[in-house]
Parts: sequence; C-alpha cells; structure tokens
Amino acid sequence: MKQDELKRAAARSALDYLVPGTIVGVGSGSTVNFFIEALADLRSSVAGAVSSSLASTERLRAHGIDVLDLNEVVEAGRSIPIYVDGADEINASLQMIKGGGGALTREKIVAEASERFICIVDQSKIVDTLGRFPLPVEVIPMAAKLVAARLRALGGQPRLRQGPPTDNGNLILDVAGLAITDPCALEAQINQWAGVVTVGLFAGRPASLALVASPEGVQRLDPRGALKHAT
Repeated sequence: MKQDELKRAAARSALDYLVPGTIVGVGSGSTVNFFIEALADLRSSVAGAVSSSLASTERLRAHGIDVLDLNEVVEAGRSIPIYVDGADEINASLQMIKGGGGALTREKIVAEASERFICIVDQSKIVDTLGRFPLPVEVIPMAAKLVAARLRALGGQPRLRQGPPTDNGNLILDVAGLAITDPCALEAQINQWAGVVTVGLFAGRPASLALVASPEGVQRLDPRGALKHAT
C-alpha cells in the first residue's frame, strides 16, 4: 500500500471514536488532512471543532465544519472528548515527537484541553527510541541563539528552520542527534529554559491510544504497548 493509503486508513479509523453531538479537537498535518476529509461526511454529527493550526482551520471551514475558539469553549464549560492528531514519531509508551509541520505549541494546547488524544499514524512512525526525527523546539526569536547553545550542550545539533514563522510568530529549531531515552525528563528540562515556547516532545501527556496503519490493516496501540487489530 502507498503511504497516503495508509494515512487515509488510520484517519478513517479515528471516526469510530467520535462522540456524537460534541466538539472534536483537530490537529494538523498530512494524516490529519485525511481525517478532516472523512469528518466532512459526518459534520452534522459533531458540534464543531477546535483546531490546532491556521491551515487546519481553513481546511475544516472549507469542508463546512464550524471551528470554535478554545477560550470560548473552556469558558462555557464545554468538553472536548477527543483530540485527533498525527505524530512524527511515537514509541510503545505513546510518547511522541511532534512539530514537523510547525504547529507543536497549539497542538499541545488542544491536546491538554481534550479528554483523550487519539494519535493516527502509519507504521513508519513507530520507533523504539525517540530522536531519529529532529526534535522541534519553538522559540522566541530573540532567544534563538541562546537556546541553540543550550541544545548543543545536551549533544544536539540544532538548525534554524527556514521559511515563515509559526502561527504564533516564533521560530523553530530542529535538533538532530538526540537519543531520547527519558522523554519526560527532557521535555520538562527544555520547557524550563527562558525563550522556549514549547518543545515538540509529548511525553508527560502522551497519547491515550494510537491507531497504526500497515498493509495488514489498522491496529490499536494501547498505553501498555500492546497491539490489537482495530480494523
């Protein structure tokens, strides 16, 4: 199967976890685009979406799905039962590296606001140790050199990402060369540095479950690292 077919299969399997009549959290990236496409057929069954990126917001609205402001959702006391998003890497403990598309901060916010995080990936994203994919770190522009120096002191090889700033107007450092054996500790450490907005480690708050597509079908990876057939 082609990778797009695997992504589409993982995305469609997430529809089974929708809670009718409620708000759904929606991430960003190529796999999530397939989820939005599939969600369009069920848009009347959800009360709207909270989006983690401007690109996803535009795509959702183009498919006729109402996009809600998270502050208004929280103020009204409304719940977000599930958040659906992809990952650049995910391990057996459902800890992830995210941020390849630059939306890591908003993704982490919407994930935190949601009751469950459903991660949709193809089998190529499963790793034993996080760090093969360069770790994104969103930084305030004036702190880019300072944070890069601290990342080098950890043994990383930071590189300033080229292109437009994030949706928040910040920069991203992509850090290669890290073998992340304690994701929770590294997430907490980097997040404490002055100038860091957030690091693309989702470890302290990992996914609730992962839907992993392979040519044999979609399997459900639970927090204990066990794979079960989902479809």
